[in-house]
Amino acid sequence: MATGSESDDDPAGEQERPAHMERRRWPREPVMRKERPPHASPALVPLRFSTQDLPPAEQFQAWQAHMAPLVDVHLPEGKSPEEGFLAEQIGWHLGDILIVQQRAHAHRYIRDQAMLRSSPIDHWNVGLQRSGQAWTEVNRRVTETGAGEILFMSLGSPYRGRMTDTEALLVFLPYELLARDASLLQSAGNTVLSGSHAELLTGYLTGLETNLGNLTIEEVPRIIQTIGDMVVAGAASSTRTDTGQNQTNMGLMERAHRYIHVNLHSENLTPDMMCRALGISRTRLYQLFEANGGVLNYIRKRRLLQAYADLSNSADHRPISEIAEAAGFEVAANFTRAFIHEFGLSPREIRRTMATQQRPAPAIRSTRRYGKTIGDWLALTG
Repeated sequence: MATGSESDDDPAGEQERPAHMERRRWPREPVMRKERPPHASPALVPLRFSTQDLPPAEQFQAWQAHMAPLVDVHLPEGKSPEEGFLAEQIGWHLGDILIVQQRAHAHRYIRDQAMLRSSPIDHWNVGLQRSGQAWTEVNRRVTETGAGEILFMSLGSPYRGRMTDTEALLVFLPYELLARDASLLQSAGNTVLSGSHAELLTGYLTGLETNLGNLTIEEVPRIIQTIGDMVVAGAASSTRTDTGQNQTNMGLMERAHRYIHVNLHSENLTPDMMCRALGISRTRLYQLFEANGGVLNYIRKRRLLQAYADLSNSADHRPISEIAEAAGFEVAANFTRAFIHEFGLSPREIRRTMATQQRPAPAIRSTRRYGKTIGDWLALTG
C-alpha cells in the first residue's frame, strides 16, 4: 500500500497502467435486505452511471460529459479514446450528503479558476481510496493517495492531478454543512488524513458502504451528523501547523461566508457593508473571493441557488416574482435570464417539474445523451 506523501512532482506525468480493467460486479455493492423494519420509510434509491455498455470509442466521451460540471478530464499520454474507457459510479443521496462509489480507468483531471467562476459547486470532498494511486496538486503542493488512505480537499479551490486505474468511495459534503469549522477544514485541504480519527472514519465509511441499500430515511440524519463530526475530527488531527497570513485568510473567509449566509436576502449585502462588518479593505475582500470570480459573483450564485431551492420546495407557494425579488432581482425578466444561464432551466420549468415528481429537476446544464451528470447529482445536495 502506498503511503500518503507530498512532493513538487508534476501530477500530469503519466505512469503505465494495466491494459485492461477487469469487468466485474462492483466489489462492495450493497446486498439488499429481504425484510425491513415495520413502518420504516423506503430505502435510498441509487443513481447509476456506467460506460460499460457503450461502444469503446464513445466511452471516454461519456465520462467527460458526466464529469464536466466538476472537473475537466483527459486521457493519459499515448492513450486513444478508441481503446475504450471503463468507468462506473453509483451515487447515494443521504440528505445533504452525496456518497459515490467509483471505479475508473487511469486519467488526468483539472478544476481550474475558469471552472470555479462558472460553477456553484464548493463542497468538501472526502475520498477513500480502495485501490490504485492518485496525485493531486493544490497551490503547487502535490499529495499522493494510496489504497486504504483518505484524501480531504475543498472543491472551492482549483486543483489538478492524475490517477491510475482506481476504485474509491467519494463523499461530498456541502460547504454550509460544516461552515462553522471552515477555517480548520481549509487548513487541512489536500491532506491525507492520518491517525486514529482517520482509521475510525475509514471503518465507519466501510461499514456504511456495505449497507447503503438497506438504509431508511429515518437513519439518515444521525449518519450525516456522524460523518460530519468524524471528518472534522480527522481534519483537526491531520492539520499542519500554519502561521501568519494563512490562518488570517482562513479566519476571514469563514467570517465572510457566515456574513453572506446570514444576510443573503438583505438589501445591504454589498461589498462596502461587508468590508465594514469584517474590518477589511475592498482590495482585501476582492482577494478573498478571487477564486470565486469576485464577491458579487459569489453572492449572486448563492442567491440563485437559494432561489432554486425555494422553487423546488413544493411547500413554497410564493409567486416567482417574489422569489426573484428575494434573490436581489427587481426585474423578473433579468432573474429568468440569470437563472437559465446558471442552471439551463427556467424558474417555471423547475416549479412545473416539482408538481409531478418528488425530487427537483437537474440544476446544472448537462449533456443528456448519457443521462444525468455528477453536477446534477451534486445539485440535489445542500
